[in-house]
Amino acid sequence: MRRTKALPAIALVASASLVLGACGGGGGGSSDANGGDATIAEMAVARGESGDGYTAPDTKQSDQIVVSTDKAFTSYNNATEDANQSYNTFALVLAQPGAHILNGNNKYSLNKDTMESVEVTSKSPQVVTWKLKKGVTWSDGEAWDCDDFYMAWFTQSNSAKKADAGKYFKPAGTTGYDLMTGECKDDQTFVGSFSAPYPDYIGMFNNDVLPAHILEKNAGIADITKLNKDSAPADIQKAADFWNEKWNGFTKDLMPGAGPYMLTAFEPNQSVTLERNPKWAGKPGGPAKIILKAVPDPVAQAQALENGEVAVNSMAQPDANAATKLKGLSAQGITFGAGPGLSFEHLDIQFKNPVLAKEEIRKAFFMCVKRQDIIDKLITEVQADAKPLGSLIFFPKDEGYKDVYADKAKGDPAEAKKILTDAGWAQGADGVFAKDGVRASFRISHTDIPRRKQTVELIQGQCKEAGIEVKDDTDPNFLDERVSQGDYDVALFAWSGGPLKSDKKSIYETGGGQNWQNLSVPAADAAMKEAVSQTSISESLKFFAKADEEIANAYGSLPLFQMPNMWAFKELDRVYFQSYYGALWNANEWQTK
Repeated sequence: MRRTKALPAIALVASASLVLGACGGGGGGSSDANGGDATIAEMAVARGESGDGYTAPDTKQSDQIVVSTDKAFTSYNNATEDANQSYNTFALVLAQPGAHILNGNNKYSLNKDTMESVEVTSKSPQVVTWKLKKGVTWSDGEAWDCDDFYMAWFTQSNSAKKADAGKYFKPAGTTGYDLMTGECKDDQTFVGSFSAPYPDYIGMFNNDVLPAHILEKNAGIADITKLNKDSAPADIQKAADFWNEKWNGFTKDLMPGAGPYMLTAFEPNQSVTLERNPKWAGKPGGPAKIILKAVPDPVAQAQALENGEVAVNSMAQPDANAATKLKGLSAQGITFGAGPGLSFEHLDIQFKNPVLAKEEIRKAFFMCVKRQDIIDKLITEVQADAKPLGSLIFFPKDEGYKDVYADKAKGDPAEAKKILTDAGWAQGADGVFAKDGVRASFRISHTDIPRRKQTVELIQGQCKEAGIEVKDDTDPNFLDERVSQGDYDVALFAWSGGPLKSDKKSIYETGGGQNWQNLSVPAADAAMKEAVSQTSISESLKFFAKADEEIANAYGSLPLFQMPNMWAFKELDRVYFQSYYGALWNANEWQTK
């Protein structure tokens, strides 16, 4: 999911953002820029923020910082449908700058180290002008300029179609870009003309701006800005082949940085290393080197922090045992933070599965899952007031939130049995319902994160009471290799996005780039199309609410809970886990205590 001077941007943030709360706390506080103690809540705001803009501040220099995370970085191009995942975003945030930064309170600020302005220069039709700051370069010395913005638009708009109407590029999402025609007025000016109003433009060009000069050189394209929907198919295909496939993993010559840091080393399934970018246009970052290390076991992450092997735990995956351990380490100078994030744990149904394609099976499955029991056992130690999530599009504190799943997921095995019995299913000798030789049996696929395996174990017991057999399919590579191929019966994972609701369109619309479950709800498609074309956020929310309700009625995906973020650190002045960009969103500002 994806994720100024213009007043509509300010209104958008105020109405669409979810402000994170923080709970827990740590050993002796943390020194702020003025030498005082910064609370966890205060750490949500970057030191370089001022008004509606951000400029990297003067930061005390330090040496290497090691940061643990749950899963490994896999791809430099996180905008493709096959690569797109949060753990890439966490690593790339300081190497691939965009038009805005997003702080811990989910407020957008213009990135004044890279941008002069982002303004709506015409309201009807809507035209937005992105004015880039002169002198910003990639770490290889090439300019970070309008060519890069043009490529981000062209590759994600799907404006170029093959003769058979297929797509050349494979973006994870097209929302917003598909409504726009892009043009470079000069090296520093990108103009987007929209075919319909798009109020969420502030979310564009923030984590998907890649080096156009690298693609041009390696794909044999003379000038990416001359490529358009009417260009020779062979030229478009050359560009698509490189964009889709050649920015996986890390190859130094192909993957420069344009932010305060650049990637310099990569160990598959283990770690990625960032070092200060000597060509960075802004003030240099504090740590000379940041190693982002994958440690799937959250308790092992906490142990590594206690032992001094890492300085920061950044956990997108909440874990009760790790939280208990970290809370007990305050006397050692370890600060613990937690709060509701912008991710949600859920169960996606694969509609190509012949068992789950039957509506009564989906209804009975939703009814037998006891979500509050899962939360009580696995989440409340991290966030005491966590409750079942009642929406796929909204979070509980969002304007427009309505619980549309409470009556569909009561955790009632007796009612689940009745749903199946009324549909002509009968329990066999093994206690599992069957009909016409088909058993109510399917697998739940997920990664090897301990909490997810525990979740499936709980669901297995809950649904066994309802005569439904659930099998555990644990695969460490599920998110990297299988989920985007739709290789599952039920998928257990979390979606993470920015605060803008338009992020959800590519997941739930028919044929969407991230709609791997083959869900198709025409009424929801129509509502989301209307939602992203309104002139105000408040109007768009009405249509998103309609889409949310229609998807719920299709029993396509069951939200479990809003994911709490949790993090901990020591010997640094201030660290905050930003829900979309992770702990490194402002790591250039980190200072040792």
